[in-house]
Formats: sequence, C-alpha cells, structure tokens
Amino acid sequence: MLITELKSKETLASLTAGKKVFVINCHGCKEVHFPEKEATEFQKELTEAGNVTGIMTKDYICNPENLKLRLEKHMDEIKAADVVLVCSCGIGVQTVSEYLDGKIVYAGCDTYPLPGFQGVTPQEYDCKQCGECYLNLTGGICPITACSKSLVNGQCGGSKNGKCEVDSNMECGWERIYRRLAQIGRLDVLKCPVQVRNYATDDEVSK
Repeated sequence: MLITELKSKETLASLTAGKKVFVINCHGCKEVHFPEKEATEFQKELTEAGNVTGIMTKDYICNPENLKLRLEKHMDEIKAADVVLVCSCGIGVQTVSEYLDGKIVYAGCDTYPLPGFQGVTPQEYDCKQCGECYLNLTGGICPITACSKSLVNGQCGGSKNGKCEVDSNMECGWERIYRRLAQIGRLDVLKCPVQVRNYATDDEVSK
C-alpha cells in the first residue's frame, strides 16, 4: 500500500512558473490516499492564471496500453503545454515519461509506503516509495530503481557498452537518464547536486 502527498506549493510553483501546463491526475490508488483536495486547489489556481492547457483525471495510469489511448485524446492540449505535471505515484510518472519521450514530465507528488499488500504494476517500472521523489531531476527515470546500486549522483563508471556491471542484461540507468535529459534539453540539472534525503519524513507520513 502507498500514500501520495502533493509536493509543497513552493516546489510546484518553481516547476510551473511561466509555463503552460497539462495536468494528469491518477485516482487508481485513491482508496488508499490521493491528495485530491490539495491537488484540486493548486490546479484551480493554475487554471485561473491561464496556465493550464488541459486536465486529465483517470484511474491507473500505470497501465501503458490504457494510458496511450487516453493520452491520444488529449494530444493537442499536451503539445500546447511546456510541461506535463503528473499527480500520481512514481510508477505513473515514469509511465507517462516513457510515452511522452519528447516532453518535460514532472512529478507533482511524493510517494510514501504504508503497511499492507503492495499492488501489482503491469510493467517493469517500480516505485520504492522513498518519500522524496527524484524524478524531476532525472527526466522521469527513477535512479533508485533504474540503477542496480540506486545511485543518485550519477553513474558509477562501471558500465560497459551501456550495460550495468552488476547485471549485464540491464541497461545502465544513468546512461538512460543522460539520454533523456539531453532529449528534453535539461542537461543543466546534472549540475545541481542531489540533497541528502530526510528519511524521517517516511515515518511521519506512515504513522
């Protein structure tokens, strides 16, 4: 089980300031928790400011086949946007990023674990529910799950021909991240050191 918490208003404002935004909300795990009230309030502010090209609210955007069909109906609105803001767990953000590979995709939420059964995603993406989502710094590719060593400050240097030195069948997660950031013109974020995560927030939210 998991809980999603909307990122701070300051963080969301820094991601969307001066940009046209297409918003995607996922209610697939809503029975556990989705910050619907907070998300609605923020999205209302964006809409009133004239910064929203469209809003899509669906269930289980982690299903790539259904997501593709749903996004096709909104492609004009997505193309008109500078960024896509996804309010979901990390798996949903990664799924959208994979499909919209030429668009900047931001995570609007952080994801925390709760005791109990974990849902099954129909694909290879995973979310470790580590509380402080790094996807906005890594082009929508999770460094925790895409890297065998869960490195957050860049690759280890042990990859060979683009493959991980721990698992030769696995593509180096940080090479994927680099290519993705280059594709969307965001290589500048690699100059920003990743801050040490405050793990205390996991316990606070899970209580």
